[in-house]
Amino acid sequence: MCSNDIAIKVSNLSKCYHVYDKPQDRLKQSVYPRLRRIVGKTSKQYFREFWALKDISFEIKKGETVGIIGRNGSGKSTLLQMICGTLHPTGGSIQTNGRIAALLELGSGFNPEFTGRENVYMNASVLGLSNEQIDARFDNIAAFADIGDFIEQPVKTYSSGMMVRLAFAVIAHVDADILIIDEALAVGDAFFSQKCMRFLRDFMKTGTVLFVSHDTASIKSMCTYAVWLEKGQVIQEGTPKDVCELYLEAFYEAQQGSSSTTKLKELKQQPAANTHVKDQRLEFINTSELRNDLQIFKFDPDAASFGKGGAQIIDVRLLDENAHALAWIVGGEKVILRIMIQAAQDLNAPIIGFYVKNRLGQELFGDNTYLTFYKDCVHCKKGEHLQADFVFYMPLLPPGNYSITVAIANGTPEKHEQHHWIHDAVIFKSEKSMAATGLMGIPMQEIKLQNLK
Repeated sequence: MCSNDIAIKVSNLSKCYHVYDKPQDRLKQSVYPRLRRIVGKTSKQYFREFWALKDISFEIKKGETVGIIGRNGSGKSTLLQMICGTLHPTGGSIQTNGRIAALLELGSGFNPEFTGRENVYMNASVLGLSNEQIDARFDNIAAFADIGDFIEQPVKTYSSGMMVRLAFAVIAHVDADILIIDEALAVGDAFFSQKCMRFLRDFMKTGTVLFVSHDTASIKSMCTYAVWLEKGQVIQEGTPKDVCELYLEAFYEAQQGSSSTTKLKELKQQPAANTHVKDQRLEFINTSELRNDLQIFKFDPDAASFGKGGAQIIDVRLLDENAHALAWIVGGEKVILRIMIQAAQDLNAPIIGFYVKNRLGQELFGDNTYLTFYKDCVHCKKGEHLQADFVFYMPLLPPGNYSITVAIANGTPEKHEQHHWIHDAVIFKSEKSMAATGLMGIPMQEIKLQNLK
């Protein structure tokens, strides 16, 4: 078994499948080797080996929420099934410490001929509950699923969303120590997804979660650690922010070829104008306890980046309404985010955009130029410059570090070449805020309170 502080330990895990080109090859493989052994001849192999997982190892400590990210076919589902015990490994070992509850493929574990009630009893008993325990919890399970009278109907009549509701309701009430969740939650409606997220956030305070998703925002938002699988092997593991950024870069490289950092470096940096830096705090009452002071740091052209190199981001800055560069911003005030681009090739449909992220890499808000200019594209020839200005009111931000990621592409949102993407191009820090709640706050136009008699 694992040591007491380890929930899951995966050691040199491998899974190999036999792939047959023709149906008759499967029969030959099962019969011919035995006949050849009888007559003393060397047997022939009628299959090809496909390694869904090959020699992967990692540990998950109790109380951690670990995200597994990877493209289709990377081995994510195979890994989860082996951890749950529904698949046997070809090599290596898996050790777990605690009761596991899993929500894997849609409808897995359900008998379509059984009613919802019967499937609740069957699934909960498999997860270790007695009939008496299920009886005591059934009403809560049914209320959580909220599928009404369908609880008494065969599961084969359910929609995909109803299946997810019932499956999640069961695993939420079996007192699991470890939750393993595939991407099935993407099927449910928004209200049920929020109910699930509230449960997960509460469970994460004490339990262990293994979470699989293609959505990097979910991984960065929910997880304390991330593992990137590619072609059955661990490519990278570490903080969700770092792993997701590398995964995103690899995704674009797979779509359009490797990044051309050399091409970016060949472009000449445009000299920054000697602009007076204005401290916007001076316009506000310095003694206000409600002020949200945001300190802005300079654009970092050497921050981690990738892209094809057809254009380069040469400057990013935050300005006030009079185009003065800002060293400080007060949350709730209007600002201009200016992004300067130099083209290394002709751009017939440039798209410039940004994200504002918190310290965990969660994308708080962002935008790009596509919708505004898709009918009248702004062309840019090689050697020319583009300037994109985004004017918005800076939200009220809780204390902490934030960053602005910027990018320049050419094409459409569905089909484009990513020429230069800079992670954390500008860092800024919220010193304090008594007016921001949640991930970010917005200035209220008016708040009323009345006594209605």
